[in-house]
Amino acid sequence: MTHHSELRLLPWSGPDGRPCFLSTDDANGHLSRLADNTEAIQLGLAIELLDHASAVLSDGEADPEDLRALTTDLTEALRDTLRVATSRGHRLPMPRAEGDEGPRLPAAAFG
Repeated sequence: MTHHSELRLLPWSGPDGRPCFLSTDDANGHLSRLADNTEAIQLGLAIELLDHASAVLSDGEADPEDLRALTTDLTEALRDTLRVATSRGHRLPMPRAEGDEGPRLPAAAFG
């Protein structure tokens, strides 16, 4: 049985803003668990920010500075959420065709 690790897109960027990847066969390793926990935190923060944005937008009294800060925060949360979705999408197995020998990853639509 041949093991071969796939690259996992991590939920943070490198110092230059470029994506970071993890190559491992151990989904329970320290970095994999750290990435899972970071993704969960990012998604939780996005939910909280969405609730906050709904409240601010329904207020009708928000000044431009508050709206600019909210837009900046929403942009960052959306970027994090898309990175999580892309990473998880890469790790989903594709249905196997009859006679196919193993899982497939989605086409390059995720990256």
